[in-house]
Amino acid sequence: MVEDDPRLWLSRSWTTRHRRPAEAEDAYCFVDRASFEKKANAGGFFEWAEFLGNFYGSPVPQPPDGVDVLLEIDLQGAQQVRALRPDATLILLLPPTSEIQAGRLRGRGDDEDHVAKRLQAGAEEESIGRQIADAVVINDGLMRAIADVAGIVDSCRSAAHLGGETAGGTARGEDEALDALPTDASEGS
Repeated sequence: MVEDDPRLWLSRSWTTRHRRPAEAEDAYCFVDRASFEKKANAGGFFEWAEFLGNFYGSPVPQPPDGVDVLLEIDLQGAQQVRALRPDATLILLLPPTSEIQAGRLRGRGDDEDHVAKRLQAGAEEESIGRQIADAVVINDGLMRAIADVAGIVDSCRSAAHLGGETAGGTARGEDEALDALPTDASEGS
């Protein structure tokens, strides 16, 4: 989505977790705990949280002029962003089912203990996420989820341009969204 929209700038998150074998080196800024804590103590993060034993955080954004900032964050980060920037648009990404999410987690190399912990955390996060999110997208296919999120971004831009409010809502339809289970966030996203 970022590659197709030059008006979007993706913030590269920091994490203390180890890079997965098939994960791109630039998926995160992978750092040790001491480096992360030093940056956090210096006020270098817009939002940060500990999730399943690792730290994740978005550095204070420094995007080029004229672009919208895109953060991939977890529920804790979204709550912090909402408190700091009530005008931010929060989009909750959900998997179609918990079984599909478990398969996705296993597919990226997570062990069964981590899969179970992530599914449990996701189930607990979803109801809070629905309360604070401006929109919900069911990630039942990468291209469709990207199109849904891009449509929400475009809608927010149009509303901002016109000085109006966005309606928020659910990209897949409320009935389908209510059938969804845990969040589909990759670790801390």
